[in-house]
Order: sequence, then structure tokens, then C-alpha cells
Amino acid sequence: MVGPLMTGRSRGLRHAFRALRHRDFALFWSGALVSSIGMWMQGVTIPFVIHEVTGSATWVGLSAFAQFAPVMVMSPLGGGLADRHARRTILIWNQAALLVLALALWLSVQGGAVRPGLMVVLVGLSGVVAGLGIPAWQSFVTELVPRESLLNAVTLNTAQFNVSRAIGFMLGGLALYSVGPGLSFLVNGLSYLAVLAALMTIRPRPAPSSVFITDVQIPELAGPATFRLGLAYVRQHPGLQLAVLTCGIVWFLGGPVIQLAPVFARDTFGVDERAYGFLAAALGIGATAGSVLISAYGDGVRRSRLIVNAIVVYGLAVLGMALTPTYAGGLVAMAAIGLGYLAVASALMTSIQLAVDDRFRGRVLALYVMVFTGAYPLGSLLQGIATDHFGVRAVVGTAGAIMLCYAALLASKPAVIAVFDGAVQGALFQGVDQPGG
Repeated sequence: MVGPLMTGRSRGLRHAFRALRHRDFALFWSGALVSSIGMWMQGVTIPFVIHEVTGSATWVGLSAFAQFAPVMVMSPLGGGLADRHARRTILIWNQAALLVLALALWLSVQGGAVRPGLMVVLVGLSGVVAGLGIPAWQSFVTELVPRESLLNAVTLNTAQFNVSRAIGFMLGGLALYSVGPGLSFLVNGLSYLAVLAALMTIRPRPAPSSVFITDVQIPELAGPATFRLGLAYVRQHPGLQLAVLTCGIVWFLGGPVIQLAPVFARDTFGVDERAYGFLAAALGIGATAGSVLISAYGDGVRRSRLIVNAIVVYGLAVLGMALTPTYAGGLVAMAAIGLGYLAVASALMTSIQLAVDDRFRGRVLALYVMVFTGAYPLGSLLQGIATDHFGVRAVVGTAGAIMLCYAALLASKPAVIAVFDGAVQGALFQGVDQPGG
């Protein structure tokens, strides 16, 4: 069987935004774009401010760990909630809580005092709340479009995340340069009102089930039991296993370069806050360009080939970031990093979304989120500590080289990576009434 990416239907630039023709997805996408701009303004501000106050890459890595490690812990619970309750309702409460925490972060820097410890605590609390909502967020996309528009919707959902990254990073850098960190935190808090307004007006459709899984009885479980159920489901499907493994390796190696951008800006290139904002924005610009290409032509490329090639681009870009002697070279490298990241993220997420039964979708996506939000902060923390000892160029360059080795390993095993295309499916999931699998 050939997966949906191989049909060749609806290719070309004029079809790149076809999922936006569906009213509810367009509302959700627009609200998420506004909210994500505020989130990235805050995201680009925190590591720069912490590095400015402490002068330590270890503290920068710690802030990333505090933001994402709680997501890893809470996402299994969030996955169970997403499968057992209305995802729209979960998201409304989740976004409201994040609004409150963003405003608390804004209040914490009023008066000009920056307390890195308090900032890390508030970021950690935001991570807890986000972990409960991310599985519902990812699963909710399937309730907004028909199955034939799912790849485009997933890609556009990732695209808005990166369009907003480009805009948010640039605005955050300019806000840092002209006003200070408080403005970005305030804007982030207010931006949640946009996605809340969108959620209030959406009437989601029943989500589709996977074409690969049939007639499964699912017990009502909670807590660790529901996570074990999702884990047992993934163990039965080689494509899901490889997608999760690849996610962990790529984000552990390639993700921290984003968090270490202020170290490159201040210590390597010697630029100010405004130039740092443009450096960070280049990441989003590259990802935006990649999202247009994937949306327009991704349906005609095997996902296995797309994933391997994207990891190669990602690895070369990370290696280039470590080797370039100039700020201009850093801008080019960050744009290429964004393009590679977008392609890998879209293809992996699409492989999962198309292969999983909707009754397990929240649990499986929770595992994916758990791996992503475990590998990224752990990599950021370890690479941050290593940077203080060996220098940012050596650490990031080594990570890029290892990514290229992993891409070569995947390319050497075409029969294994065929699972990304839907050509090889694991055994049908049976016996799930025993949560231990």
C-alpha cells in the first residue's frame, strides 16, 4: 500500500493552503497564529535575559529544561484527557490558564528587576499546563478537516507555528532592544485571547479513524494505565516506533542550537538584542519557506525520502552554524535549520496522524510529545553545560555531525524506513483490554 503522500493529488502552489477553506480550521489556525506570535516573543526573550543576567549557558539550558521537562511528565495525563473528554473544552481551560501564567511572568519583571530563579519557576508551571493541553491541541486538528485535507492541515498547523516564530522572534528582539522584557510577556498574555475567541466559535466534526485499525474495544482508563495502553499500541506498529525514535534523536541533537542562539549572538558574533532578534527570526523564515514547499509539493514525495533528506539538511545547517565565522553566515544557517526542522516535524507528525486510530490518538501523541519535550530540554541542558566547558562551536558542530550519521543510517535501510510511507504495517492491535500490552 502507498500512503496518502504518494497520491500526487492537489499538488502545486495553488493548493498549498487548501485546508484553510474549511471554516473551523481557518478560525483555529488564525487564532493560533496570533497566540503563537506572543508565545515566541516570550520564548526568545527568556533565554536572552537569563544569559544576560547570569552569563551562563548552563542557566540557559536550565530554563529550557524547566519549560519542556514538565510537558514530558504531564503529557501522558493530557493524552488520556484528550481521548476521554471533549478536546475543545480542554483547550479552552488550558489556554485560559496559560494566559494567567503569562501575565504573572509580566508582573514578575515590573520595576526592572529580573529574578532568574522566579522566571524559571513560572516557565516550569507553564510547562505543566502546556503538557496537559498539547495532546488535545494536536488531536483537535483531525476534528476540523476531512481526512483528505489532513496532511495539508498538519503542515499548515506547523507552518503557523513557524510563521509566528519568525514574526515573534523579530518582534521580541526589537522589544528587548527598545523597551525591555516586560512587553513581550504582556503581549503573550493578551494573545491567548485570540485563540480563546476562535475556540468559542468552532463546532468540531467527529474525527476520522485510521484505515489501519478496526474493531478495537478500549477500556476507560486513567493515569499510568492509559499511558501504558498508548505505549502498548505503539509497540505494535513499527512506523510509530520509528517516528518516535527519530523524533527523540533529532530533537536531542538539533533542537538545542535554537536555545543556544543567544550564546552565538553575544559570545560568538558579538551582536546586540536587535541583531539577535533577526538571527532568531531567520529560523522562522526558513521554516515558513519550507512549509510552503511541503504544503505545495509534499504529497508527491515519499515520507521516508522526505524525512531522511530533511535530517540531512538539518544536520548540515547545524554544522554550518558551528563553523560559520560571520553573523551573515549565522543568518543563513539558522534559516536552513528552520527549513530542515519544519520538514522533519511535518513528515513525522503526518506519519503518526495517518496511522493511528482516533480512539488512541491522544495517547499516542502524548508519547510523541513526551519524547520531544524530553529530548529537547535534556539536549539543551547537556549542550548548555558542555558549552560552558568546550565552547558553543565545538558542541553544536558535534551534534550536527551525529545528525548526519543518523541520516546515513536511515538511508542505508530502505526496508526499515518504508514504514513511514505506509508500505509496511505492524500487526493489528489486539488484546488492548490489558493495559500492560
